[in-house]
Formats: sequence, structure tokens, C-alpha cells
Amino acid sequence: MHHEEYENKAIAMPIDDAIGVAAVVARSVDWHGLCTVPGGERNLPRFGAGTHRSVHGLRADRPEPTCEETSMANATLTISSKNYSSWSLRGWLLVKFSGMPFEEVAMPADDPGARAELLLLSPSILVPCLFHDGIKVWDTLAIAEYLNEVCPDAGLLPRERAERAHCRAICGEMHSGFAALRSALPMNLKAHFPGFKVWARAQTDIERIVTIWHECLAQYGGPYLFGERTCADAMFAPVVTRFVTYDVKLDADIVAYGERILAMPEMRQWIADAQREAEEIDELDIEF
Repeated sequence: MHHEEYENKAIAMPIDDAIGVAAVVARSVDWHGLCTVPGGERNLPRFGAGTHRSVHGLRADRPEPTCEETSMANATLTISSKNYSSWSLRGWLLVKFSGMPFEEVAMPADDPGARAELLLLSPSILVPCLFHDGIKVWDTLAIAEYLNEVCPDAGLLPRERAERAHCRAICGEMHSGFAALRSALPMNLKAHFPGFKVWARAQTDIERIVTIWHECLAQYGGPYLFGERTCADAMFAPVVTRFVTYDVKLDADIVAYGERILAMPEMRQWIADAQREAEEIDELDIEF
């Protein structure tokens, strides 16, 4: 397989806790710096806090139940490896962002379904899978839409129709596209490959993702893709980890966005859990 080196003069993404720094110097990755979960309660950004809205952003004729009211039934989320599974991370972040209490159910790495998902061998991704109130929902986009209905004040989708359409479009693009990036730069939180030579097709995917981030940050003013945290940030969070693992060179505002994602308490918790995983998958731990 032919590889081409990315020669952009941008800087490498750091993963320390600094946010909004004026200048960032490329340096070695220290995952352990991200593995401490800060204490205290989570402070979730919300659209229209204290109000009720329909899932389509139109005025509701009656108040909708809160997420707490609808989560009386136990919710569980089935996931696979925290070190390797980008889809599990997306689904887990979506539920965390929604504020719905849930229990994790982990599939072992040697489970045939889990391995098929992790090695991109399955035509249908059935992990993560959310069980709630007698309802089974798989596929991250379906989980996002379900949670937006059940927890309408969590802000998983923006309030304005045009912004919701934009958010759904880029989430769909992440969901169905970027196959070269997925195969050439698989998620692996424990690994670090400094100076990694990115395959040309994967570089095209990287450039498209960076364009999406630039456009959203410029249009909505940050600090997240649509101002406040939405499902878009959950969908792209695994890409941030790939950029770190494979030492992808990026410019300063994209680095700053990546730092904000990695600094979220939810991401710090996930990375800490991934570091403690005993399972290793040889096919995903290849020395490039």
C-alpha cells in the first residue's frame, strides 16, 4: 500500500489540559494526563433550559416529560471495547450528553459480533445498542434521534431548524463516510505512532473533516461545533482520538477544538477506562 506523507506546516495536536492557548507546540502524547476524572457534578450545556419544545423545534401544545421522568425504567447501553470501538464511544457519549442514567453492558473482545464490528467486517453495526423503557435502539444516528425525543431539553440537536438540518447532515456524513480514514487509522487509544505516514485517500478524508470543523466553528462561534455540545461533537469525538494516535498535523483552531473534546469529563472517563482494558486485538495493534 502506498503512503504519502502529509507535509502541511501545521502543528501536531497536543492532549494536555490547556484550552484556548494562543500557540501550541507539537509534542509527545501523554494519554495518562487525560485519565483522571475530575470530581464534581457534570454541567451539561442545554438549549432552551427550563422550557419545553417538540423534537422538530416547533411550539409544543403541552409540556413534554423531562429526561428524568422518562428514565424511570432502567436504561442499558451495550458497548464493545473502549480502546478500539469508535461506534461504542459515539453511542456512550450521546447517552451521557442526554443526561439519562444508564448501565453499561460490555461485550468481550472475543465475542464474534464485537470482533466483526471492530475489524470492519460486519455489514451492519449492532453495537452500541440502547435498551430503554422496553425499546431497543441500535445504530448511533437512531440512538441520537431517540434520545433527542426522550430528553428534549438536553440539546442533542440545535433548536433552530436550519442548524438542526446542518447538524444532521454532518452527523450523517460521519456515519456513512470516511471509509479510508476508518481503515487506515483505526481507533486505538493506547497506541501512539509519531510521524505516521497517512495514506493519500485517508488524507482526503482528514481534509474534509477539518473543513467541516472549520465551517461549523466559524459559523456558530464555538467552542463546540454548534456552539453548545450536540450530537455532532459525539459523532466526531473518535476522530479527535485518531488524530492524536496517528500524530496528524493540524492547525491551531482545530487543535483547540480537539483539546476541548479531550478535556470533557466524559472523554477523560472513557480514556481512563480504555487504559485499564486487558484485551488486545492483534489486528488493530500492528506496528505501522
